[in-house]
Amino acid sequence: MVAVRFTFAKLPGLIEGLPNICGWESDIEAATVHNEPVFLSQTTLRLEDISAGFVIALHMHQPTIPAGRNGELINNLQHMFEHPYEEDNHDAGPFAYCYSRMGDFIPELVNQGCRPRVMLDYTGTLLWGFQQMGREDILNKLRRITCKSQYQPYVEWLGTFWGHTLADSVPLADIKLQIRAWQHHFASVFGMAALSRVRGFAPPEMNLPKQTEKLYAFINTLKNCGYQWMMVHEGTVQTISGEKIQHPHLPHRLVVQSASGDVADIPILIQSQKADTKLVAQMRPYDEAKTLAPVLLGNQPVPLLVSQIADGENGGRMMNEFPSAFKRAWRDMGSSGRGTVACNGTEYLELLAAAGVTTADFPSAQVVGTSAGTSAHQVGTGQRAEKGVEADGIHDRQGL
Repeated sequence: MVAVRFTFAKLPGLIEGLPNICGWESDIEAATVHNEPVFLSQTTLRLEDISAGFVIALHMHQPTIPAGRNGELINNLQHMFEHPYEEDNHDAGPFAYCYSRMGDFIPELVNQGCRPRVMLDYTGTLLWGFQQMGREDILNKLRRITCKSQYQPYVEWLGTFWGHTLADSVPLADIKLQIRAWQHHFASVFGMAALSRVRGFAPPEMNLPKQTEKLYAFINTLKNCGYQWMMVHEGTVQTISGEKIQHPHLPHRLVVQSASGDVADIPILIQSQKADTKLVAQMRPYDEAKTLAPVLLGNQPVPLLVSQIADGENGGRMMNEFPSAFKRAWRDMGSSGRGTVACNGTEYLELLAAAGVTTADFPSAQVVGTSAGTSAHQVGTGQRAEKGVEADGIHDRQGL
């Protein structure tokens, strides 16, 4: 995972109390727009040893609100601490613990010989909130698993918008500003080297633009900002022919055609339609992955990947059931790296690429309500992959 070795500028943190969200665009671009593998050099996984994989992502967010003593902007978490008897604000302490606990769990499991995996999705407003509150204890735990090389193979950060705005509602001109603001602030907190390893993107609430031109601009902006894949919800995408996705545990290629005929595409990992916090809290993706077998994609047997994302702090299940279920799964799995394994999103896609599976082999998909257009398959050879699905070209390895 340390294959990316560049000299990076060091971004300042808070500037007069405000987050660093712009001004270093050329440095951010230099750190993010590259094709160097991130996980491949350190992963111990071998594609041929894997029967199926799974990955969980933890989404964390608290908004910035004008609720300071004199109307100043503060984080909602701070407001919760300052008003503990209002509504559910008594959860402020447990929430804060949830935001930091991966900084305890990952080192503990690694030191026990386990091979945990987790993807983290924190909004910029939440990270700024930690700084405003002086919660260096939370940030230092996150820095530990983000910046120390012994933990980097197990933790992947996902990029997102600065705030929690939905992609379908954010003004078109603000999409890049939202993306770059998060990248700036993340780099100021964790360093440019850490930012250079952020390859996947998690749109807030898994929401995607439903207007074709906006979706086209969104995908191009993601790629121009260095993102190589995106996590999406199964209910937001469909096949090019307008049918339900038949193989949601395979990586797909999201395609859209603009009014001028230009085509944009990006690889996607698809979250299960049965989205529920308890699925992650009880590590159900691990259980589902144990029922799956490799399939043939193109000419290469490929393990399926069960992908799931959930709020990392909301609800009793995430607060109370998740810690024991998370640890139990890794101890049950062991450290052999064979059979059913955990595999972060970028790690999985890099393993596929190393085995000769390209994005052109991925089945094509489109956002529900948009059009991939008649020339969508001109991007690579996606037509072959899509036909392979429809013509039973993807097979369970057990039936070969």
